Amino acid sequence: MLTADVLDTVGGLTAQLKTYAAKLPSIVHLAAVPTGIKPKFEAIEEYENIVSRFRNQSSGTAYKGLNESLIESLEAFEVGKLLGSVQPLLAVLDHLERMQRDKEIDVGRADEKRISEYRAVLHKILPGNKPELDGAGRGM
Repeated sequence: MLTADVLDTVGGLTAQLKTYAAKLPSIVHLAAVPTGIKPKFEAIEEYENIVSRFRNQSSGTAYKGLNESLIESLEAFEVGKLLGSVQPLLAVLDHLERMQRDKEIDVGRADEKRISEYRAVLHKILPGNKPELDGAGRGM
């Protein structure tokens, strides 16, 4: 398994989250907060297939340590918790960068760019990351 394969997985999951986030209303009624607004069954199934495929391919590789974060993301996605789905994927990207820094894996220039792009997309999905809120919370 190569770093590009891991990034294909993260890219697939990021695309699923981006699609799901685009369908959510900008304001969620409080009654929906405890369980979230669940994605469609087909989206959950695709997300699960991507995670399952990665788990099968990563066994016995340096990347098997990423399985727990991907499962955590899947479980959050299944119940409609967008924030809980995004944070583990950001942790996977952090882990990849740590592995690169520690010389456990080789990451090429193209893969470094993909890591940055996926991180940017995931940050844009996070609640409160809206341009109209720029400067919010900084006082006057």
